[in-house]
This record gives sequence, structure tokens and C-alpha cells, in this order.
Amino acid sequence: MPRNVSFEMGLPPFRGAVRQIIIASTAIYLVILLLMSFAQPTGQAILTLGVLDPERIREGWLWQFLTYAFMYVDPLDFVLSLLGIYFLGWAVEERIGSAAFYGLFFGSVFLSALAGFALSLTRMVAQGSALGSGAAANAILMVFYLFNRGAPIMLFPIPIQIPVKWIVLFTAAIETAYLLLSHFALFYFILLLGLGAGYVWYMAFFRRPRTVGISERFYGLRNSYYRWKRRRAARKFEVYMRKHNRSVEFDEHGNYIPPDEPREKKNGGSKSGWVN
Repeated sequence: MPRNVSFEMGLPPFRGAVRQIIIASTAIYLVILLLMSFAQPTGQAILTLGVLDPERIREGWLWQFLTYAFMYVDPLDFVLSLLGIYFLGWAVEERIGSAAFYGLFFGSVFLSALAGFALSLTRMVAQGSALGSGAAANAILMVFYLFNRGAPIMLFPIPIQIPVKWIVLFTAAIETAYLLLSHFALFYFILLLGLGAGYVWYMAFFRRPRTVGISERFYGLRNSYYRWKRRRAARKFEVYMRKHNRSVEFDEHGNYIPPDEPREKKNGGSKSGWVN
């Protein structure tokens, strides 16, 4: 996908991994809403089991590293997170495929939670709990940017094109402000860590390898070494032959110059000897 493509955010196709994630998230949220309305203790128990809580993690509730992404309470958080996955996820999934998109979603959720949990061990920052797929939505935004760095986005219904890099910076700035206002709560740390997780995932799996340049440098160094060995062997052979009252000559490349033949050839080399 070219990086200077313009994206108009109408209604993208609703299919693939994006659809499955949104349907699963919506179904779980509806269950939580119904339980919180008609059976609040049960709904609260599900939230306690599912949200990311460092205290529970230390007790061995490791499933929370993934389940928190499907836990919601605030309808606005639910809508904004899934809109981010829906409007940008289709383009990323088209680029990398459904299997890799699942890896991006769950990988970013896990990496963000793991980093947030590590910060919580300081007992000073990243306290409280975290829930929702905001980290995954931010990771998808970051990967979308890295695939389409020069692309402007027209956000419907706003009739102006906005470079995607400014959307990333604006998102990071807003969430940093909330992080400061919340006294470094875990919830906002997880959101910001999602941007970092998306960057790490892209660099690990989709950065273009530079194997061609590395191999060219390797073979260049190897050939230079062999040429040096050839010149060194030629000098030693000249010294050996002079000790036996015979004279032999080699050119600057270590190629043997037969007697009674000029050093300079029209084609730039000798008729005999080695070439490289």
C-alpha cells in the first residue's frame, strides 16, 4: 500500500478479524450491561475477574493480561475503542492478513499490560486497574501510521485532510494529559503503552530487512581480504625467487606478469594470472 495514499474515513468493510473482535467485544459488553442492571453482584464479579488489576496479577490471576481488553463499563470508552479498531483496523488487516492482525491485537494487549504491571511494582505509578481495548486501538493506529506515514486522512464528516502523524501525536498528547491529571493511573499508562506496543510489533515483524546491503558489505570485505592475501603471497614469492637469482614480477593486484610482456595492457589487465 503506497504511503502517500489518501484515506477518506467513510464506512470501511466490516469483515475478517476486525469483525470478529468487534462482535466478541460487543457481545461481552452487552452481557456485562445486563448483569450490572439485573444481577449486579454477578456483573461485578465478572469485572473483578476480567479487568487488569496488578494486585490480582500478583496473586496469580495471569489471564487478566488478555481479558481486560474485553471488559468495559463506560459506554463512551467502549464506542471510541471499537471505532478506532473498525475505521483503521480494516486497512491494517488488508495489509498484513487476518492471522497477523490477531497477533497485533492480542500481542499489543499483552505487551501493554505486561509493561503496565511492571511499572505498578514501583508502588508509585501505574496504580489502580485498567480495562478496555484502547491499548490495541492505539497499537493499530501506530501500525497504520508506520505503513502510511505520508498519508492524509479525511475524517468523516470533517471536510479536511489531516496527516496521520498529527493524529498519532494528538492522541499521545491527550492521553498524556489525562495521565498527568490522574496522577499516573494505570488505565492511561496502558493506553500510551499501546502506541509503543504497536511500534515494537511493527519493528519486530514488518520492518524491511537490510540483508542485501549487509551481504554486499560482507562479500566486499571478504574479497578485499582475499586480494590482500594474494598481494602478500606475490611479494613473498618475489623475495623467494630473488634469493634463487631469478626475477619475477606481479602487478598491484597480485597478478603474475610474464617476462617480455608490457605492464600496461589495452584492456587494463594481464593476459595471464588471476582476476577478481
